[in-house]
Amino acid sequence: MPIKMKNILPFLIVLSIFASCKEKVVKTPASLIEKEEMVNIMYDLSILEAIKIQNPSSLDTFKINSNQYIYKKHKIDSAQFAQNNIYYAADYQEYKKMYEQVKMRLEKNKFLIEAAIKVEKKKALILEKKNKKLKIKKVNDSIKKAKLKMAKEIDSLKKIVLEQKNRRTQIQN
Repeated sequence: MPIKMKNILPFLIVLSIFASCKEKVVKTPASLIEKEEMVNIMYDLSILEAIKIQNPSSLDTFKINSNQYIYKKHKIDSAQFAQNNIYYAADYQEYKKMYEQVKMRLEKNKFLIEAAIKVEKKKALILEKKNKKLKIKKVNDSIKKAKLKMAKEIDSLKKIVLEQKNRRTQIQN
């Protein structure tokens, strides 16, 4: 069954009208946050969420309101963030790419933090070994001091015993 040009032409015209009249679903916010800055905001929000999950009381202890912290750090307000978040989320593919950037950054920092933790554990182990050696050395030194003291006391006792023998010998003579 051959496709006739008559049938395709109306379809193409309707398709081209829809394509040319296509408007963005969400308007660009008046104060647009640059994409890189939005990624930074999303990253900071991810970190704060992780802190809330891992140690919920830590933010309360330091009286940190995560949203207020983000707004102050990035010099934005809640309405500006909400409008920009909706704007970027309207383009699913771009929003997904932004989240991928956040994810890659989190993974990179996780790797760096894990490496730093390993280094700190190694340092702690080395320090522990040094402290153990120092304790052993102190114990050995105190044992040596005790032996020297005992040797001196034995020497002084020997002297006393010799003096007493000499006196007895002198008295007997």
